[in-house]
Amino acid sequence: MVVGSRLVRRALGFLFLWGIIVLGVLQLRSQTTLHPTSSGSVQFGSERLMNIFSSVQDNITTSTALDSLLALEPYVDKSPSQSEPILLEEIQNRLPSLPIIHWNKLKNKNMFYKNESCAKFPSIFELEFNNVYWQTLYSSNGTFHFYGAYYDIRKLSRIGPAVRILAMINRIEPSIKTYCQFWFENNKEPVMIKVMEYKYIWYKKWGNYKQGIFQPYLVACQIPKAYHNQVPASVSVVEKMCDTATNNLRVIYNKPKQKKGFAVCVKGLDFLHNDLSVRLVEWIELLSILGADKIFFYELQTHPNITKVLNHYQKLDKVSVTPLTLPGGQPNVPGFQHMYLTKKVNHKRQNELIPYNDCLYKNLYTYEYIALLDVDEVIMPLKSKSWKELMQTVMKKALAEKNETQASYNVRNVYFLDDLLHSHGWFKDIPRYMHMLQHVYRSKNFTKPNQYVKCFHNPERTLTLHNHFPLACLSQGCTSYAIHTEDAQLQHYRADCVKTLKKSCVEFRSNSIADTTIWKFKDELIAKTSRTLKDLGFFDNNNNNFS
Repeated sequence: MVVGSRLVRRALGFLFLWGIIVLGVLQLRSQTTLHPTSSGSVQFGSERLMNIFSSVQDNITTSTALDSLLALEPYVDKSPSQSEPILLEEIQNRLPSLPIIHWNKLKNKNMFYKNESCAKFPSIFELEFNNVYWQTLYSSNGTFHFYGAYYDIRKLSRIGPAVRILAMINRIEPSIKTYCQFWFENNKEPVMIKVMEYKYIWYKKWGNYKQGIFQPYLVACQIPKAYHNQVPASVSVVEKMCDTATNNLRVIYNKPKQKKGFAVCVKGLDFLHNDLSVRLVEWIELLSILGADKIFFYELQTHPNITKVLNHYQKLDKVSVTPLTLPGGQPNVPGFQHMYLTKKVNHKRQNELIPYNDCLYKNLYTYEYIALLDVDEVIMPLKSKSWKELMQTVMKKALAEKNETQASYNVRNVYFLDDLLHSHGWFKDIPRYMHMLQHVYRSKNFTKPNQYVKCFHNPERTLTLHNHFPLACLSQGCTSYAIHTEDAQLQHYRADCVKTLKKSCVEFRSNSIADTTIWKFKDELIAKTSRTLKDLGFFDNNNNNFS
């Protein structure tokens, strides 16, 4: 028994020792085994152990980070919802033609003419809007898209107090009878009056004189004598007197205690991919130096840098920017709209007349003079340093010739073409980004009198405006005084002449002269333009030395 137990113990001891040896060999082999990685390479076991450890560490780190993330809260705007008065004011600013504040006062009142089935005061939620900024009347003979309504009490107007409405109508010489429903502040029923006139803001010889194409009109409604001392809060245009209107326009009447000097109106900006921001800064600063009290821009599509510039000057109250769309079925998609306006030139010209005349009527009583300019044009006084001094000189000469105020005072056009500079080289003491200060070579000859002119318009006399001159005027017709070229010129900065002057452009290029009139503003213009560009981040901050 003793011998047997010894044999068993020896066998167990041998097995234990053998097991230790086997385990040792296996461990040694594991240290030298190659393990494939995800990249296709191999690594030794010890490296693999390090990776496993690293993975564990990552898991620990991720867990810690998760705990930290659980304690975070993303920033969102937790401001309370806008109060109704603030919301109404915001909507009014975005839609100037919508009488939302007036409607809000009356929304719980029953307002109609004689009975509830006749001429009810329209809810703003039942108006027919078109392309955001337009309101619509679908009549039995044509569609009306209304843009704005304006109170006109100018002394020279023969029809007396009236409301004039800017519209695009897809009819030529509209003959349909329509009515204005005037809504006054303290009246529970509308005051009815037949539409007096559809004033065409176009000459048929220019083209597009076809039925079905939207045409620009100024619609006029006289205010009845009993209400001559009141300004309507809003106006609707209907086909039948008792119709509930699908449009209701706030009547705009801006009359400050004292007039300012000069306003500039700029048609709908269409520069989606063309970054004119730096040139625009120079242009705005120059017009401000010359005496423009405010520049009124209308905006179709603009490059982000242009938008940044406009926002900057809007905060300074130097400019006003009004978003604009095309009415009806015309395209408003960015890019496509630009193609449309480029190919459909007459449509473009007709659409431009709406913002031009809106700018006139919003400012009828605010400014002594209104100029319609493109952003590549400047009315440059030659002997004086401001528009105010220029017009003082001009008025003396004009009144000496004819003792009456004119509807407009026109300035002749002269081209400062881009390539006229390139043959002479850059001016080293002027920054190259100052386009107008650099381009001081112009054609020797002006364009012909009354062609491509721009004007200082007299709002007391002007009824409708075109890009270059008034189309219709109050009192004694559209008289226009031609400012002498020794006093002022319209400096037109272009790469080329307009298409209709291609033949003349050869002559303009071959006969050029240096004209440094603008340099009298050089130091001030460089300083103001450069400061604005710096403030807006157009320069590399590391290379700026402006104080």
